[in-house]
Amino acid sequence: MFERPKGGERAILVHLEIAGDEGDRDEFRDLALAAGATPIAFIGGSRAVPDPRFFIGSGKAEEIRLQVAENQVEVVIFDHALSPAQERNLEKLFQCRVLDRAGLILDIFAQRARSFEGKLQVELAQLRHLSTRLVRGWTHLERQRGGIGLRGPGETQLETDRRLIGARIKQIEKRIDKVQRQRAQGRRARDKAEVPTISLVGYTNAGKSTLFNQLTGSEVFAADQLFATLDPTVRRMELGDAGPVVLADTVGFIRNLPHELVVAFRATLEETRQADLLLHIVDAGDPEREMRIAQVNAVLNEIGAEDVPQIEIFNKIDQLDNVEPRVERDEAGRVRRVWVSAATGAGIAALRDGLQSWFGNEYVELWLRLSPAAGGLRARMYRLNVVLKEESAPDGDVLIFVRAQRAVVDEAVEAGARPVEKSETDMLVGV
Repeated sequence: MFERPKGGERAILVHLEIAGDEGDRDEFRDLALAAGATPIAFIGGSRAVPDPRFFIGSGKAEEIRLQVAENQVEVVIFDHALSPAQERNLEKLFQCRVLDRAGLILDIFAQRARSFEGKLQVELAQLRHLSTRLVRGWTHLERQRGGIGLRGPGETQLETDRRLIGARIKQIEKRIDKVQRQRAQGRRARDKAEVPTISLVGYTNAGKSTLFNQLTGSEVFAADQLFATLDPTVRRMELGDAGPVVLADTVGFIRNLPHELVVAFRATLEETRQADLLLHIVDAGDPEREMRIAQVNAVLNEIGAEDVPQIEIFNKIDQLDNVEPRVERDEAGRVRRVWVSAATGAGIAALRDGLQSWFGNEYVELWLRLSPAAGGLRARMYRLNVVLKEESAPDGDVLIFVRAQRAVVDEAVEAGARPVEKSETDMLVGV
């Protein structure tokens, strides 16, 4: 990695509207500032489709080249995904470094990761991103070139770089797998003790860490900036009669989150996929909040957490006029949305009460009978981590003993599961 000047790097920011996708210029600027850039100019425009050579077209590329030379710009940052060829063509034209959106977010993550696990995950994502962007170098070592003094050792530097990066990726993957196994052991211990897990998710800078601190009394770093915290934190929280729960703070999501990061952070995001409940934190005053909610749900689908029950937490009501803390419930009386201010503590007591009712009164334990054709439903119940025991009936049906929310049980019954009476389980499985 390069050494970052203390005063920030002079940068030109480039954002185009492509095929109706307007993106978010303010968020892009905040990302650049979070990475330590000093924006000199913001280049906009629109195109029906990206230019295959420069992404932005030759005319706009020449305009940027002149600004780079005039303002001694050190890096040009694109709010888009660039192909390796486009990145190389632009760097050759501008004579300075070019970063796309994925590279920018990876750089922020590299600065913010503090734990050993977080640093490993970021390095893995960076190496996977870099492996697609290696260019030919040190051609004097190529064995394909003939002539006296030009016969190399039989491997090009490009091939050497690829081999070294591949070896490092495998080494990091093994270490992260070890972390994942350790986390799985912790989850199994919590499952054995029947301690539910709540995972905080949401768009970056929605206030997850501030809410985490309010609920647990912790002092996790929280700041008004994108990706203020990356490293996962888990704390125990008491919910009165409902007993203890485990609260997990996770990395924030963002529009067009690089796939390399989703893959690299699978050990961290496993806490989300295996949770009993998600608290989806939303910035209540964000004019794009509905789009943000959809983007977070898209990432949850990508990591396999789409079936985990959610409660939406509309945060930062202290920044809105005439909005009071409140709890919204559905027709069945289940908590669906809570309006709070994590910064002032307004609504936190109501949120705790809602969680207590969720994990206290709304949880049931019972046997469910599934037909052999209900394999998808059985798999879903295992994904939700609600199955405590399984037995086979003589007629080929499957009996599963679950501890789940009433809503989850109701959905399973609607999908074909049949609650089993105690006498029937005695006869079939000897309970």
